[in-house]
Amino acid sequence: MRKALYILGQLNDADVQWLQRHGTRRSLGDGEVIVRAGQPVDAVFISLDGALCVTLGNGTRLAQLGAGEFVGEMSFVDTAPPSATVAALGRASVLEIKRTDLQHRIDEDPGFSSRFYRALAIFLADRLRAANHRLGQGEEGDLRGDAVIEDELDDTVLDTVSQAGERFHRLLAALSGG
Repeated sequence: MRKALYILGQLNDADVQWLQRHGTRRSLGDGEVIVRAGQPVDAVFISLDGALCVTLGNGTRLAQLGAGEFVGEMSFVDTAPPSATVAALGRASVLEIKRTDLQHRIDEDPGFSSRFYRALAIFLADRLRAANHRLGQGEEGDLRGDAVIEDELDDTVLDTVSQAGERFHRLLAALSGG
């Protein structure tokens, strides 16, 4: 759910309602692929429930994603084909937001555009720091005041965590008809 905290924490309530209205809830069966390595992605996805597995072409498992995770954001930013495949682990559901709809919203609403790209920048910066740490570029146990430790939320996110969680739960309720 960490991605949801970054993304939904930077968006406002109207932005999240737009995602709900323009997205399509999609139920996935076990092994169903939503992103295939090397093939263009025409949407971004928010995992609503269940689990998604991220693997490289050689079968190496990179991650397991749960509810609230965003998928396809990197290919949205730079349009390069994805380097990994994302498939359902068991039954899962996602909110699918078409690239064309999202791009139109970004082009038409500078406020949304600013909030959306800021959220992606914060998330991707955190992902890069975590990857560097895993690769040994960060010192184990570094407790400097400005160091961000893996699984620690920085102040930018902490201020919006509660609001982001509430937005995600409202999104789930609305998509479930409740």
